Amino acid sequence: MRIVPPAIAAVLLIVPATVQAGTVAIRVVDAGGQPVPDAVVTLHPAAGVPTGPIRFPWASTMVQKNIAFNPGTLIVPVGATVAFPNQDKVRHHVYSFSKPARFELKLFGQDQSRSFTFTTPGTVALGCNIHDAMSGFIRVVDTPFADKTGAEGTTRIANVTGGRARLTIWHPRLKAKQNEAVFALDVPATGEIAKRITVVLR
Repeated sequence: MRIVPPAIAAVLLIVPATVQAGTVAIRVVDAGGQPVPDAVVTLHPAAGVPTGPIRFPWASTMVQKNIAFNPGTLIVPVGATVAFPNQDKVRHHVYSFSKPARFELKLFGQDQSRSFTFTTPGTVALGCNIHDAMSGFIRVVDTPFADKTGAEGTTRIANVTGGRARLTIWHPRLKAKQNEAVFALDVPATGEIAKRITVVLR
């Protein structure tokens, strides 16, 4: 049996320092100061994102109900398989021509479901070949620091790696290239930073 000298044993017992992280509170408003709900907020720390699979507290499910996609915008991590259950009495034919994911889920009826795996980050616009008025979006992200704004245009993202970070705001009506606005942000090592972001909508 090998005996480890006390000095070396003491070094082996040292626990790595906890990564410093803060909370980012964002409020998104339009040019008139009105809240912008359903804006997707993502953060990419300069130090990088944590390793391991990305998981969100909501389901990777895009329901067709009342001749609409629910939710209207869904955030999923890269590699997620999204279910498309049909809760309508009519059939749907879901498709996308978006660069990150071009696909078709051909005709399926009530209480049937189809699925698709999203492997490339970006925005996927959804439509239905049967119902032209149906539209929805899947925002595929490569960071765990992501959320949507609520009715008041706000969201709070906790445990964000401290230091310099890239903040991206996306909304289907945002008047900018790829419907995105990008900002630099300094995330505190502890505590919370609050930012009000004004965007121009179409």
